Amino acid sequence: MSRGVLYKQALGLRLSGKSYNEINFLLGISKSTLSDWFSGLQLPDSAKDRLKKRVAKGTLRGLIRRNKLQTLWAQNRAETTKKSAIEEIKKLTDKDLKLIGIALYWAEGYKRLKIKNGKTITNHPISFTNSDPEMVKIFVSFIKKFIGIPKEKISVNLRIFKHIEGEVAIKYWREITGLESSNFNRPCYIISKSSQGKRPFNRLPYGTVQIRVNDTPSFYKLIGWIEGIKSNLAQIDKER
Repeated sequence: MSRGVLYKQALGLRLSGKSYNEINFLLGISKSTLSDWFSGLQLPDSAKDRLKKRVAKGTLRGLIRRNKLQTLWAQNRAETTKKSAIEEIKKLTDKDLKLIGIALYWAEGYKRLKIKNGKTITNHPISFTNSDPEMVKIFVSFIKKFIGIPKEKISVNLRIFKHIEGEVAIKYWREITGLESSNFNRPCYIISKSSQGKRPFNRLPYGTVQIRVNDTPSFYKLIGWIEGIKSNLAQIDKER
C-alpha cells in the first residue's frame, strides 16, 4: 500500500477521533510518523470528544489497576509483617501464661469494690466477661491452673440474642472452655438497642460469656497481682 493511500486512511481515522495507538494498531503506522502528519491538524468537535472520553477511560482503568496493585502490595506487606511478628513470640512459659491471665482480668474482669452505706463490702466474686473464644479459653485455664479453682466452682452465664439457640451456644462454649453442662446457667436473651429488637447486623454468633467464681480470697489474690504489676510498671517509669 502506497504512502499516500496510508496517509488518507490514517487521516480519515484521525478525523473520526481515533487515537495514535488505535491507528497504529489498524494500519501499522508508527506513532512518531502519525505525530509528524497530524500534530497541527484541527479536529472536529466530535473527534475531540471521543479522544477526551478515551483518555478519561484510560485514566480510570489506570487508577483501578494501580489501586489493585497497591492493595496487593499492602496485603503482602501486612502478611510479611504478621509472619515476622509471629516468629518473635517464642514458646510461652508458665510465668508468661500467668501474666497473660492477670492482664486479661485487668482489662476485662470485675474489679470495682462494692460499697454499701459508706462501707466497702468484702464479699466479691471473680467475674470475667468476653466474647472472644481464645480469651475465654485462656482465662478458664488460668484460674484453674494458677488460682486453683476447681471446675465445679466455675459458673458460666451466657448472654445471647433472640435468634441464637441456647443449646447450640452452650455446646459451643462447652467445647471452648472444657466445662460441663452443669457449669452453665440458663442463657439470658438480650435485645440489641441499636437494632430495636431486629437481628443485629454484626451479631455475635454464640453470644457473650461471663465466667464467674464466688471466691472472695481468690478475687483479692487477682486484685493483688494486678496491683503488683502496676507497682512494677511505676518503678520502671521512675528508672527511665
